Amino acid sequence: MVAAKDDTAITTKVKAEIMADPALKTKTIKVETKDGTVTLTGTVDSQDMRQKAHQIAAGTPGVSNVVDNLTVKNAG
Repeated sequence: MVAAKDDTAITTKVKAEIMADPALKTKTIKVETKDGTVTLTGTVDSQDMRQKAHQIAAGTPGVSNVVDNLTVKNAG
């Protein structure tokens, strides 16, 4: 089991990486971590941005799973 302290550190790392990405930093992406599972919620402009946010989260040390609840604007 992952400690709450680790979850907080993972959330901080994922948020920092998203903010470091020029395309994603202007988007409102909420990051929550529970037991190593990161949940992403919010709205992005494209499927590419959604995939990028997912990749950032999945590539963060300590992350065991990513739940992608991001919505793509104008999808459809």
